[in-house]
Amino acid sequence: ATIWAPTASAAQAAFTINGTAGSRLQAEPVATFDEPWAMSFVPTGDLLVTTKPGKLFHVSKTGEKTEVQGLWDVAYGGQGGLGDIVIHPGFATNQWVYISYAETLDRGATFGAAVARAKLDLSRRPFKLTQIEKIWTQEPKVTGRGHYSHRLAFGPDGKLFITSGDRQKQRPAQDFDKGLGKVIRLNDDGSVPADNPWQDQGELAKSYWTVGHRNLLGIAFDASGRLWTHEMGPRHGDELNLIVKGSNYGWPVVSNGDNYSGRAIPDHDTRPEFAAPKAFWVPAISPAGLVIYAGKAFPDWQGDALIGGLSSRALIRVEIDGDSAKEAERFSWNRRVREVEEGPDGTVWLLEDKSRARLLKLSP
Repeated sequence: ATIWAPTASAAQAAFTINGTAGSRLQAEPVATFDEPWAMSFVPTGDLLVTTKPGKLFHVSKTGEKTEVQGLWDVAYGGQGGLGDIVIHPGFATNQWVYISYAETLDRGATFGAAVARAKLDLSRRPFKLTQIEKIWTQEPKVTGRGHYSHRLAFGPDGKLFITSGDRQKQRPAQDFDKGLGKVIRLNDDGSVPADNPWQDQGELAKSYWTVGHRNLLGIAFDASGRLWTHEMGPRHGDELNLIVKGSNYGWPVVSNGDNYSGRAIPDHDTRPEFAAPKAFWVPAISPAGLVIYAGKAFPDWQGDALIGGLSSRALIRVEIDGDSAKEAERFSWNRRVREVEEGPDGTVWLLEDKSRARLLKLSP
């Protein structure tokens, strides 16, 4: 793959990336950010971009950045801060946006993720969030600032799905009285749907869709309405999972990686009662951001998963065939990739990680 090391003078220069399977991508830098974390397209084709320190930007198709006003304080530090952003399926008429973030409710003694919704009127300036409502909070709040996860996606049924990480505590992923290590499913107002799978395991468990997860930093629906997530393994063993209602994905009982201490963890195939990943990586890719491609700009990619890689410093394409998945191609330019989205015209958009990170538009 082409390795491209940007300089200050070349920060906005277009460049070419070669894939390991022979594909070529044209990468056009559009804007730069300090620690960007997530993005979402609005119906006009413009973007909303969050940054981990706690800012939200509107970005026009030409790259003009405007900071959105009205954001609240977030618990910035470690892996925490401002997180994901998605728009309501009816955003064009109701103006609802949904934002995840890290919070502390006891002045820094403990932390957890939360999700709020707010109105965002883009028809007039200054752009500002109003009618802010917190609709979900990760329970329990615990020490440490890792594994919040808090990725968001709306399903074809109009329900909101939230990834709730294990907060580096491991065992709560199997505990029904703790909302850590779960995929959460809510109505758009934060209430709990009556058809969630666990209605007799306590009030908190009524919000769960699946259990047994570690740190889920990607969530997306495919064209058939199936839900996919990926999650970071411990020491290797990153996973791409097909999410099925009421399933248990096994963490921390099983993993295709090992503990950081070197202590082995049984593989998924030793415990068939747990749902096994459709693809996994040893060595790790450190996945962040996920889209199941459905556009026309890259017709050969339709139905494939596109995953950002942090430690792997790559965009990773995974071919999905029914319930099977395997890595097909890797694009690397020596930058950590935090987020991936599909543009309205089928182009692929990426956010690099860390400071002076670029928003890149990828075309054939």
